[in-house]
Amino acid sequence: RGLGSSASRPREDSWLKSLFVRKVDPRKDAHSNLLAKRETSSLYKLQIHNVKPECLDAYNKLCQEVLPKIHEEKHYPCALVGTWNTWYGEQDQAVHLWRYEGGYPALNEVMSKLRQNKEFTEFRKERGNMLLSRKNQLLLEFSFWNEPVPREGPNIYELRSYQLRPGTMIEWGNYWARAIRFRQDNNEAVGGFFSQIGQLYMVHHLWAYKDLQTREDIRNAAWHKPGWDELVYYTVPLIQEMESRIMIPLKISPLQ
Repeated sequence: RGLGSSASRPREDSWLKSLFVRKVDPRKDAHSNLLAKRETSSLYKLQIHNVKPECLDAYNKLCQEVLPKIHEEKHYPCALVGTWNTWYGEQDQAVHLWRYEGGYPALNEVMSKLRQNKEFTEFRKERGNMLLSRKNQLLLEFSFWNEPVPREGPNIYELRSYQLRPGTMIEWGNYWARAIRFRQDNNEAVGGFFSQIGQLYMVHHLWAYKDLQTREDIRNAAWHKPGWDELVYYTVPLIQEMESRIMIPLKISPLQ
């Protein structure tokens, strides 16, 4: 009995350790190189502004006057992908998504030129008086997601943001490279991004729907497709926190 008990104990200890010790395959490259699109070098900036409630209309008017000038000016290597107000989620909030074609050098070029732009300097000063808080992130685009391109409306947009557990970005990418095919039948997939600077291990999925009921119908339909439930089962443990914003595009937004 003694020999049998002592022989089984190491196996039991090993099994218990396996429940708590995560095995990670060694990586020989940064996850940004493994997951981002190689054929492009675009960098994205996500801006989230919490606006004073009494200033939201004035803030929107100001942005609609100034932001298109930056977007349309050819010597700025950037483009406004979309601009919205949050409808459901945190209230009195503005969300802007920019693309910098050429990566960090393009970002530096735009920021340098804007510092010399008196109109933009005045815009930032006036805008600052309307804000309670603001934050931004620099993002890369997942290789397996659609390129976010302008679309006609009317649409509502959902920005689903996931705070992943550190060290799980590769796993997330591997699962979603398969999962995305379940969510493209209705052209609802707009873009998928992961953070490089700002809050790290953040993933953002951007979706477009005709209305809230259409959103519900499309999401429910995914559960009837073989394989979707399994992918959800494996990705949920990778998440620490998640947030959903339903957003309405401003008139100047290329994503309508």
